[in-house]
Amino acid sequence: MSSTLLAPTTGAADGPTPAVLVEQALEDPDLTRVIVAPPDAAESGVEPDVFLSDIVAAIMKQDRLDVEIAYVAPYETPATKVYKLKYGAHAMAMAESGVAQSLPLIRDDAATVLVGRARHLGADGEKLHGEAYVDSDRLFDGEVDAVEIEPLPEEPGVRGRVARWLPGGWKTGRAVQTGGSNLVVEREGVVTERLVKRSTFYRHHIDWKLVGP
Repeated sequence: MSSTLLAPTTGAADGPTPAVLVEQALEDPDLTRVIVAPPDAAESGVEPDVFLSDIVAAIMKQDRLDVEIAYVAPYETPATKVYKLKYGAHAMAMAESGVAQSLPLIRDDAATVLVGRARHLGADGEKLHGEAYVDSDRLFDGEVDAVEIEPLPEEPGVRGRVARWLPGGWKTGRAVQTGGSNLVVEREGVVTERLVKRSTFYRHHIDWKLVGP
C-alpha cells in the first residue's frame, strides 16, 4: 500500500488548495490511500470537516474514488460521529492500518461533498419559507427554523428532518431537497450567504472508500 498525508498549511489561504493537494498526490501512480490530517481549526483557519469534504470532492472530480481515504481529525467532529471514527492521538494508527469500506457518498449539484452535517436555513436569521422532501416524503411545507441533513454510513445514504429539540424525526433516502424563497445553505458549519431557490444533497453514483477501525 502506498499512502500520502494531506493537511492544510498554517494560514491556509496562502497554501495550496485541496484540489491542488489532491492533484499532486494523484501524480503517484502507486497511490492507494490518502490520509487527511487537518490540525485544529485555530491553527489552520479551516474546520477539519470542511477540509475533509473538500479533499473528497477533489478526488471525486478527478474520478479517483478508488483511492482509499483515511481521516485523522484532531478532535470529535460531526463526521467522526457519523462514521464512528477515532480522533485525536488514536486516529493515526487507525488511518495507517485500518480497513477501507465502500460507503455512500453524499454531494450536491455544485459538486460539494457532505461528510458531517448540513442545514437549509432562512437568510438573515429568519425562518425558512418553502418545502423540503426526502425522496418523495415531505418534511415540511410552509415555515420552519431549519432542515437538518446528515450522510449515513449505510443504505440508502442520507437523512433529513425539520430542526427540533427532541431526538428523532429523521427520514432516510437517497436525496434531501429543499426549495424556498429565502434559502441559504450551511455545510459543515459554514454558511454560504448567497440565496438559492433550491438545494439538494444526494447520493453520488459511485461510493467512496473510507478507512475505519
